[in-house]
Amino acid sequence: MVYKNHYSKKQELIYKLIKLLHDEDGLSYRKISVRLNSWGIKTIRGKDWNCSKTHSILKRYNQRQNRINRIRNRKFDIVIENMRLTFE
Repeated sequence: MVYKNHYSKKQELIYKLIKLLHDEDGLSYRKISVRLNSWGIKTIRGKDWNCSKTHSILKRYNQRQNRINRIRNRKFDIVIENMRLTFE
């Protein structure tokens, strides 16, 4: 089963920017949202940023990646049983 990335390029860029500001610069979610708003970057739905939206971006992305990896790495037992076909 192949999973495609359903995020748009804009969503990917926003995620990477938030991750960079949070991890590399050590900014809090509130400071990140203030900075995004000052740069004129809107959410995907065209709204202003707040701290819960910036936190949600990182949280949901990680949840999605974990879910995809869990599905990709799932192992199934092979069960072969006797099958009988009868016609009436």
